[in-house]
Amino acid sequence: MIDFYLEPRSGVAPYMQLVHQVQQALRLGMLTTGDQLPTVKQVVAKIAINPNTVLKAYRELERQGLVAPKPGRGTFVTATLAGEDLTAQAALAGELAAWITKARGAGLDDEAIEAVFTTTLRKAQQEQP
Repeated sequence: MIDFYLEPRSGVAPYMQLVHQVQQALRLGMLTTGDQLPTVKQVVAKIAINPNTVLKAYRELERQGLVAPKPGRGTFVTATLAGEDLTAQAALAGELAAWITKARGAGLDDEAIEAVFTTTLRKAQQEQP
């Protein structure tokens, strides 16, 4: 089951943070078709969020065709965003984790690490034909 969290300083609306977290979990194979999302009550209790915000996120995910509610039972994943090769993703995630450890060892904080990553990703996207 996914473990939601909120980043208050992100500038992203709370409901969209939940949507993005589900999308990421689907891309990484952490959620698969048939998995149940936490109930609204569970999310509210865990991260102290308005129930309507959670419902808005779940409705957006439903609109995207990623989840479907089953009355009286909960909300379930109906589609995946995972790529073909989750093994390659896991290996790359391990390399990235090692890089993050190295960056922290060099004195970078999380914001600096994110800035380096985002800038490098954006630059690589611009260089692609």
